[in-house]
Amino acid sequence: MNFLEELKWRGMLHDSTPGVEDALKNGGVIGYIGFDPTAPSMTIGNYVQIMLLRFWQLSGNKPIMLFGGATGRIGDPSGKDAERQLKSGDELDKNLAFQMEQAKKFLDFEGENAAIFVNNYDFYKDMNALDFLRDVGKTITISYMLSKESVKRRLETGLSFTEFSYQLLQGYDYQCLFQKHNCIVQMGGSDQWGNITSGTEFIRRNLDQKAYAITTPLLTKADGSKFGKSEKGNIWLDPKMTSPYKFYQFWINADDRDLPKFTRYFSLKSRAEIERLEAEFADNPRELKRILAEELTIRVHSQADYESVLKVSDILFGKSDATILRGMSAEELAMIADEIDSFTISKADLAAGINITDLLAEKTTILKSKSEARKAIQNNAISINKVKITTHEHIVASNELLKDCYIMVENGKKNKYLLVAND
Repeated sequence: MNFLEELKWRGMLHDSTPGVEDALKNGGVIGYIGFDPTAPSMTIGNYVQIMLLRFWQLSGNKPIMLFGGATGRIGDPSGKDAERQLKSGDELDKNLAFQMEQAKKFLDFEGENAAIFVNNYDFYKDMNALDFLRDVGKTITISYMLSKESVKRRLETGLSFTEFSYQLLQGYDYQCLFQKHNCIVQMGGSDQWGNITSGTEFIRRNLDQKAYAITTPLLTKADGSKFGKSEKGNIWLDPKMTSPYKFYQFWINADDRDLPKFTRYFSLKSRAEIERLEAEFADNPRELKRILAEELTIRVHSQADYESVLKVSDILFGKSDATILRGMSAEELAMIADEIDSFTISKADLAAGINITDLLAEKTTILKSKSEARKAIQNNAISINKVKITTHEHIVASNELLKDCYIMVENGKKNKYLLVAND
């Protein structure tokens, strides 16, 4: 794989510094991307840069994931309209450790061209303010720093010295990686161009050496909204923050216009395979989205999670039966609870038994009245755990709990509810 050619056909190359093509022609080059540990998990927005490092590694180069244990304490002004709320050191360290564990799924950390982690806090923890000002602050001028777009955008609305100094730290990071690891390429999103080229300037001025920059376009949706978010917020790589089902549905519900871009950014399939699939399913974008959603759900989560997603989808939209429902895990049932209207009900009431009409009209608001409940039962519309209820005298009891916690109630084909039992 030729790295730059791979980025070009995938539409992932925004800009690069002169000479980088020659620097990469023999492979085995060390390059890095910085990651911000201010969030408790990485998002699919971060995953754009993870894919960049994956293509870098598949091209025979060595990736470094630099985590901002120091820069995370400062705040990057790039793309921000206001000062960040600073995180505590303990919170940053916790986030950083968690994100490192997440990253281990996506890059090879053993063998030839093994990826490595670096924490930039190590560059600064023993440096005092005077050393920083002499060794780092003298490298580039105020006019150079003011020329950066990330700084110019914030001058009118307000920019603290803390965030103004961010590009000094990112520039010095690059110098340290150059010296310690022979790292000659820094990559990132196009909004990082100013910070990255500050780093190449550090290396030129302080070391009289040449280093390079490569950036990707900022990924946006066809409707103009920010990539990586759904109507309910960020799409996280942590299944506890975004369930595998919601992750899968994000791709399934993508705008058809975004599909070619998403496929090129996130699929590890070859160009020939992607173009073959696009030709085969040119009139069926739903299938192309399903193929991409399957690939990414398995890679980001697991094969087992993907199979759980299919079971949940079948329960919500298919014709699955009581046997499948009763065989679901607590985690799968929790995914369902997150997708449909749920009601809390006490285990004590279930132990005593609840008449079905009381359940539908009084313990919940599934139906407005007992008479409506009786009519729905007469019309064969009510099911408990996929079993039709044939009499209004039916008693719902503890023995119908799934995983000692859930009961599914259906009113017709489309109206599904989950009862969640508590103590």
